[in-house]
Amino acid sequence: MKASKIAYTPVGLALGAASGWIAGAAFKQAWKIIEGDGDAPDATDEDRSWQQILIAAAIQGVIFGVVKATVQRSGAVATRRLTGTWPG
Repeated sequence: MKASKIAYTPVGLALGAASGWIAGAAFKQAWKIIEGDGDAPDATDEDRSWQQILIAAAIQGVIFGVVKATVQRSGAVATRRLTGTWPG
């Protein structure tokens, strides 16, 4: 295993945690704009329709995927700038 990959591992873990927090906050804000009230539905919310639950899950998945990719890519680019090697 390359030294750069080993050195990047803790950075990657920290970035993953940060991206989860950022994505969660972004999803809550997006849901407030879309729905205009309260929390997003959980899959087990009996009083919510299938349509609401599936739309919320799809939006959440897109937001989490985009934020995760953005944060990971930014971390890799920053690592290359600092060390001169790509962390992959």
